[in-house]
Amino acid sequence: MLFPLKKEFNFKTIAALRRFYNQKKTCMRGVNRVMLIGNLGKDPDVQHLEGNIAVAKFPLATTETFKDRTGKLVSQTEWHTVVLWRGLAELAQKYLHKSSLVYIEGRLRTRSWDDKDGNRKFATEVVGDNLIMLDKRMDGGQGNEGSGPEGMDGNDLPMGDSSGNLPF
Repeated sequence: MLFPLKKEFNFKTIAALRRFYNQKKTCMRGVNRVMLIGNLGKDPDVQHLEGNIAVAKFPLATTETFKDRTGKLVSQTEWHTVVLWRGLAELAQKYLHKSSLVYIEGRLRTRSWDDKDGNRKFATEVVGDNLIMLDKRMDGGQGNEGSGPEGMDGNDLPMGDSSGNLPF
């Protein structure tokens, strides 16, 4: 490991990271990771490319709630375009629908193209490489009733362990 990870970042940690980066500029690389928990804005749009490669695209809403200076609760929603390929696209087509709650992990990708008027257009998307469905099962038929997909129940979020037993 090039630099030890810490649970909390402060100004001293950030300064140390800058010094480390400046010393190791030749070998330091960027990090392009995105982790989102949100609700689908509509059903996944799945298309099949040459070679029967599935591609799913859907909008994902993430909402933050905070108190402003007056103490009033304010909700702020961001919309993200998520793209899934191959097996994840087929999984999305089969199990996801508008309002499904999901955890998506992936990377940012920006595409550009020229429209019919010759104007340059850009789109930034999240290309997912991990998907966890967080909704409760509604079929009630098989397995652990009331548990989520892959045997997870609502308390087992992928964001960590609340007991403080972190791996670093």
